[in-house]
Amino acid sequence: MIDHERLFIGGDWQLSRGDEILAVESPATWETIGHVPLASPLDVDAAVAAARRAFDEGPWPHLTMPERADALAALGKALDPLGPELDRLVPEESGIPVCFQSGSSSFPLIDYYARLGREFRTEELRTGRPGVSGTAIVRHSPCGVVAGIVPWNGPVMQILMKMVPALLAGCTIVVKTAPETPLSAYHLAHAVEAAGLPDGVVSILPGDRDTGAALVEHPGVDRVSFTGSTAAGAEIASRCGGDLRRVNLELGGKSAAIVLEDADLGEALPTAITFALFFNGEACSALTRLLVPRSLYPEVVERTVAHVRQLAVGDPGDPETFIGPLISDRQRSKVEGYIAVAMQEGARLVTGGRRPPGLDRGWYLEPTVFADVDNGMRIAREEVFGPVLSLIPYDGVEDAVRLANDSDLGLAGAIFTSDPAGALDVARRLRTGHVGINCQGQDWVFPFGGFKRSGVGREMGIEGLELYTELQTLALPPGIEPVGAVAGD
Repeated sequence: MIDHERLFIGGDWQLSRGDEILAVESPATWETIGHVPLASPLDVDAAVAAARRAFDEGPWPHLTMPERADALAALGKALDPLGPELDRLVPEESGIPVCFQSGSSSFPLIDYYARLGREFRTEELRTGRPGVSGTAIVRHSPCGVVAGIVPWNGPVMQILMKMVPALLAGCTIVVKTAPETPLSAYHLAHAVEAAGLPDGVVSILPGDRDTGAALVEHPGVDRVSFTGSTAAGAEIASRCGGDLRRVNLELGGKSAAIVLEDADLGEALPTAITFALFFNGEACSALTRLLVPRSLYPEVVERTVAHVRQLAVGDPGDPETFIGPLISDRQRSKVEGYIAVAMQEGARLVTGGRRPPGLDRGWYLEPTVFADVDNGMRIAREEVFGPVLSLIPYDGVEDAVRLANDSDLGLAGAIFTSDPAGALDVARRLRTGHVGINCQGQDWVFPFGGFKRSGVGREMGIEGLELYTELQTLALPPGIEPVGAVAGD
């Protein structure tokens, strides 16, 4: 049992100003594995006030970016020894199988941003039009206090993807964890403390929807960074729009993987299936629509069924497990509802769709494949967020591109082919934020985010750092040059 009595607010461990306790349950066993205080709106006030002071009065935003990069490197060193414990704990609280190392696998993100911070030019000198204007310094200024709101799928990764670039930019941040997965966040808080980051720069609050609403609407917050469902993102964008608060949103997906006629099915299908069902299918970038040439369709259905039936379902702490339990009873019921609707609409269930025999405890569901799916069915249009794959036939590349783009969402996608270079022409026609060719291809170096209703802004890469800055122009009259070096030279 892991019990925490205090909240990490502004670098200090404080008792909650509310009286609610959050019980954390294992999705694999239904047993309570820990308790944490549930952050109240008063705790949000305290965390934002600490972040506000640290930004407005503290040294953090005035350090050079290389100095902040050194602080992040210290954070990485403090986290390193916690990797094995996080790799054990994250599967226990989230149900994500340990094979994905979802506790420690995002640690390299810290190294990437620390290196980037030592190279990034925060200021650039520009010369204006002759006889009209002089010179100007165009600088990246930290945007202020950030509210980072994260989901339960990959809780360590989700926090670091927001916290690290925001800190490097010179911002301060208040993170709200998902109520299902607050335990791993305490390890991050201890690492922040051990790294010696200034007081107020980071707060981490276990919270629910009310906590999130208080944070989103708080007048002391300058930017909201949210990852979650499209519906919740739209609500947050609406709330932020009233006072023009900056917001970035990484939302849902209904990503298509296109198998081209020349693809090597022996290599393509295992990769496509892996990235359709990884994290138990509870991943926004999951390739849940597999578009297949009609000529190859019967073979692909047969191969897909055979491969999926070999995937181990069970204890997320077992290294052999590929599919663990879904996060909650509510989530499993939602996925089962989609399965029932798909069958009513005429999709053909070819494997899965049941609660696995012998796993009576835990929110388990067999990995499920539907064939003969029409792109207009709900199973093909709405984000299921569970281990469900739809096989959709197409007639020619033009039809494949049309089907892939026929979606309100546009987060990710993939193309499988024996001619990767040639497939770039097809990839450029897809209206989605990320396309992998013969791979899923996400990396800390590459920007990630969505077209259409899949979000606003980009995380990761240099773009993920620039996201937390505001551009400021310092203009000088003709004949006057800046005194001293321009930062970044």
